[in-house]
Amino acid sequence: MSGNKPDRSGSTALGWILTIGLNIVAPILTYNQLVEHGHSEVTALLLSGLWPIVDVVVYLAWHRRIDEFAAITLVFLGITVLVTLVGPNSARLLLVKDSLVTGLFGVVCLASLAAPRPLMFYFGRKFGTDGSAEGLARWNGLWQFEGFRRVQRNLTVGWGAAYVAEALLRVALSYTLSTGAMVTLNPVLAYGTTAALAVWTVLYAKRARARAAAATAAAAG
Repeated sequence: MSGNKPDRSGSTALGWILTIGLNIVAPILTYNQLVEHGHSEVTALLLSGLWPIVDVVVYLAWHRRIDEFAAITLVFLGITVLVTLVGPNSARLLLVKDSLVTGLFGVVCLASLAAPRPLMFYFGRKFGTDGSAEGLARWNGLWQFEGFRRVQRNLTVGWGAAYVAEALLRVALSYTLSTGAMVTLNPVLAYGTTAALAVWTVLYAKRARARAAAATAAAAG
């Protein structure tokens, strides 16, 4: 067991390096180089936006499978391409359209509250289980508890509201800051929001489990 840990940690570190490099560093460098060499801001934005697609291709080639998150990424890349092709394009409008895609994810989260199970239930199943049939069955079985259902709905509200707010902020900044500044700020806001939500989710879930354990102990007492 201990002999496998370095390999897993090394793979995880390499995965993060590729994600940051292909989604943040490479787009910024590509945009700046193209603009400096006389290309238009629209062309620079479109070409720099190809790097996240490379990230997805690398992921699929590495893992040789499509899980829920790879599928969601592909769907939103498709939405991004569709939104980019619709209507007149300018550098500012491309930035606004990019913001609207993350806002759409927030709307989908909030809309899923009307479904039998909210979107964060499925995200939690991805991260909260080992993917085995037993793990999935255990997670699905937790839905019978009212406290668990409340936590999943609250998490969905939090993620949905945060992404809608993040999208509105990016739209406002797109009309305030320069295109070059937004090329740098866009991925920082996107990944910063996701990182903050991930930390909040872990802390909130821990508190919820502690409250549930305390209630169980009190009932047993």
